[in-house]
Amino acid sequence: MEKRLKVVWTNTAKNQLRTIFNYYKEKSEQGANNIKNEILNSTKNIRFSEQYQKDEIEPEYRRIIVKDFKILYLVEGEVIYISKIFSTKRSFAQQI
Repeated sequence: MEKRLKVVWTNTAKNQLRTIFNYYKEKSEQGANNIKNEILNSTKNIRFSEQYQKDEIEPEYRRIIVKDFKILYLVEGEVIYISKIFSTKRSFAQQI
C-alpha cells in the first residue's frame, strides 16, 4: 500500500483560501463551499511528490489547477506544504 504524504497548509495559503471563500460567499454560500471543498480535496489527493508539474512562473513549486485556481506546493521529505493559492482570473485579482 502506498504511503500518503502529510499535507500542511501554510498561513499564507489558509488566508488566501479564506479570501477566496469570502469572495464567493457574497454571491452564493453553497458555491463558496463547493469551491473550497474542491480545492481542499485536490490537495488531499496528492500521492507522491512529483505528481503535478512544476510551475512555469515559480519553478521551485509544483502546481495543481482546480477550476480557475492555481495551488502551489513544496515537498520536503514526507510533507507537502501548500504554499499559495490564487485565482487565475484577472478580474478576480482586481476585485480583491
